[in-house]
Formats: sequence, C-alpha cells, structure tokens
Amino acid sequence: MGTPTTVELQRKLCEIEQARYCLLAPSGLAAISMTDLALLQVGDVVAIPDNAYAPNRELAHGLLTRLGIDYWVYDPMRPVVFPERTRLVWLEAPGSVTLEMPDLPALIQAAKAVGAWTAIDNTWSAGLAYQPFSHGIDISLQALTKYQSGGADVLMGAVLTQDHDLHLKLKYAHMRLGLGVGADDAWLVLRGLPTLRLRYEQHDRVTRALAQWMKTLPVFEQVLHPALPDSPGHEYWQRDFSAAGGLVSVVFAAEVGQARVDGFVDALQVFRIGYSWGGPVSLALPYDPATLRRHGAWQPGQSLVRFCIGLESFEDLRADIEQALESAGLSRFSPPLRSGT
Repeated sequence: MGTPTTVELQRKLCEIEQARYCLLAPSGLAAISMTDLALLQVGDVVAIPDNAYAPNRELAHGLLTRLGIDYWVYDPMRPVVFPERTRLVWLEAPGSVTLEMPDLPALIQAAKAVGAWTAIDNTWSAGLAYQPFSHGIDISLQALTKYQSGGADVLMGAVLTQDHDLHLKLKYAHMRLGLGVGADDAWLVLRGLPTLRLRYEQHDRVTRALAQWMKTLPVFEQVLHPALPDSPGHEYWQRDFSAAGGLVSVVFAAEVGQARVDGFVDALQVFRIGYSWGGPVSLALPYDPATLRRHGAWQPGQSLVRFCIGLESFEDLRADIEQALESAGLSRFSPPLRSGT
C-alpha cells in the first residue's frame, strides 16, 4: 500500500504535473502494463502509435492478444480514425528513437470521438515541458528511471491522473498485481527532484547546440530534434511544448554503410553505449529504423544513431563526435551528387 516515503514521492510528482493522483510501479514498462490491464477487457482495442516505446507494442502483441484484447498500430503523423472498439489510445511525444512530434490535440479529439481514454508517455518532457492534463489527456505515464531520478541508478514508473473514478480503476489493478516500490528507491528519486528543472534545462541547452552543429556535417543526411525547423512535427512542438529535452537522432547518408556507422559508435569515448537516458552520462546507440516502423518513409539499409545527452559540456561532446568520425573514416565524408541535385 506504500510507505511515508512513497506517499511523499507521489505527492511531489502530482505537484510537478498538476495531477490529483499518482501510483508508483517498479519500472516504466510496469506502469504501461498496469494501465493496459486496468482498463482493457476481452474484445477491446488498444491503439499504439507506430513510433511508441517498442516494449509497449511488444506487450500488446505478446500478452494482450492472448487475453482477447486486440491492438492497432497507427501512424501518428497522419489523420486517424480509431476503430469503434478502441478503449485506450496511447500517445508518444515525440516518437521513440525517431523523435517525430505528433499533432496531439488532433489525436486526443480522434480518441474522444470513439469514447477512448488517452494515455501519454510523458517521460521525454519530464512533466516540465508539457502539461498533459491541461490538454485533455486522461493519464500521464512517467519512467522515473530517467530525468526524475537523474542518477541513472534506479528503475521506477508512475501513472498520474486527475479523475477519481479512473484512478480507482488503476489503483485496483495496482493492488491486485502487487506492484510496489522500495522505500530506498523512492528516496533515490526524491533526492533527484530538487535539481530536476536545472538538469532538464542543461540537457535541453546542450542538445540543441549539438543538433544545430550536427546539421552542418554532410555525413548526417538528417538530424531529428523537435526544436529544429525541418524535423517532423516541429510546428506541433513549437505550439504545445516549452522545451525539448536531451535526445537527438541522426540519420547517416546511405552511402556510409552500417559497418562504418558501427565503427563510429564503437569509437566514441565520452558517449557510452546504452538504452536509457536522463542521467549524467551521455549515451549513443545505432538503430535500423526500417525494422522499427510499419509506417513512414524509412528505407532498408538506413542507419540511425540516437544520442542521449548527459551533463557533460558541449565542447567535450562535440570533440568526442569529431574524433569518432575521424576514427571511422567519416570526418571528410561528402555524399555523392544524386540525380536532380
């Protein structure tokens, strides 16, 4: 049921995100699972964006379908009409890895048209850059593993709501699934909250500077960061968000080849290789976006690297990228002229 320490953490998370109720879970994925199991039953449909956090979709495919719950993957960057049986619509802003920013008000309206709840994975904004409840979203999910912890040393998730009846549905599942968190872990997250805004602003500032610099490098065919005018959905980010966090992805020119992209990542020294983000250490990881997406213009063979910017200086991170490009033989890369250019 909780301890004084977990209750205090719930209270502070509600204050940050202007919520009334908060439930803690052992991880962000546990919070997603709890939400699905609390609100869905046989015959229902859960809608998941194509660019969602991948385990969300795998949960639906591997477990929910066995329970008689259908899932529908939608393209968040196009107008959408949800199936009539849709009871829960997941939102991701921006998309995981590829960082497209959707038109959230349009998706919320489409969900309401079929009477579905909306749940947003709001981890990227840390509850600071976007306030979901003021935009009519029903549920906000946070992976406290990221910015709230700030130390890259704890796993935890949170589900926040304003509606009392909806909270009771979630709370029942929370209790019956036995989802608890240790007081020591809760204290670790509480420890990080006083510096949350300062750290988030630093992540944001350095990431924007790196994204602008990366755009000058011909080896990168595209730089994906919602604050860049040519990044997909930039106009929606500009309208709805106040900051842009610490993630930036780059798409390498097709002629580079995966072997040299892997060599570039291996040569990084300040950046470590890893999946998570929001901590003090910068991370990088290569992806093949064509294997991640059902929708969009991703082509087989395209290579993408996601950078998670920590608390190191801009100068150190830039120098590390420069030396890694040099090591991989990419520092003087110039893409060949294509027809029509």
